[in-house]
Amino acid sequence: MRISNQSIYSSIKFNLASTSDSMLQANQVISSGKRINRLSDDPVGQVSVMSLRSSLENLEQMERNINVGRSWLNAGETAMSQIQDILTDTKVLCIEMANATQNASTRAIAAEEVEGSLEQILSLANTQVDGRYIFSGTTTDTAPYSSSSGYVYGGNDTEFEVNIAKGINVAVGRVGTDVFGSDGGDDNIFQTLTDLQNSLSSNDIPGIHTAMEELDDQMNRLGSLIADTGAKETRLDVKENIIQDLRLVYTDRKSTVEDADMAEAVMNLKARETAYQAALASASKVMNLSLVNFL
Repeated sequence: MRISNQSIYSSIKFNLASTSDSMLQANQVISSGKRINRLSDDPVGQVSVMSLRSSLENLEQMERNINVGRSWLNAGETAMSQIQDILTDTKVLCIEMANATQNASTRAIAAEEVEGSLEQILSLANTQVDGRYIFSGTTTDTAPYSSSSGYVYGGNDTEFEVNIAKGINVAVGRVGTDVFGSDGGDDNIFQTLTDLQNSLSSNDIPGIHTAMEELDDQMNRLGSLIADTGAKETRLDVKENIIQDLRLVYTDRKSTVEDADMAEAVMNLKARETAYQAALASASKVMNLSLVNFL
């Protein structure tokens, strides 16, 4: 059966295109360093790579959450430690002012010092991280305390949390009443300092003694919260180490599936180039060097 020139031209053209495409794919492997550049290269491998990429992205998000959480915990620990120091100094002042050698005049001066301490604690109570209040529960855009409201807590009763793993959250913010005491109660730091200021101003020694006892309770509460913060920081550190180990594992798996063996890829490209050159030479002979004109 006689084969028409058109059939010969079409066959040669198809073979050259196929060989050229094969050479292009081999070149892409070398250029990208990846053996999988499209789904058809390895459908099963591509699905595995996509899953590993998703896992790595999740790990990156967890790391970002941990960094946010660490910032909040550090800020909270610093603020509470400074408040504890202020209360310690205030207790020392109480001991001094409760002494019979003091008089109404010196106690009135001490009252002004307590007022300054009250302002410092108010500022620390409104500590922010990236523009968000850390002692307002989850209402992080609302200042927890203000002197104009009589130091009444303005946040909610839900701790602000960050997600560090699937189904695992860590509370990094605080509810203001847990730190500063219930509104108007004997455990309230603002109320204690306000009462102490009034007692000093009115030369009320029993009131000074009462404030001393309340300050002890409040310093103990702050100490417990600071210790709890340290435990949470350790928990974040442990989780971060786990995430770093997982990233290495996932990255290695992804590289094993996706990355090309460069020595093998170069040899493959050379083979494809040789095949293409041979196809061109064969086509030239068959077509008496007229294939280019046909194309």
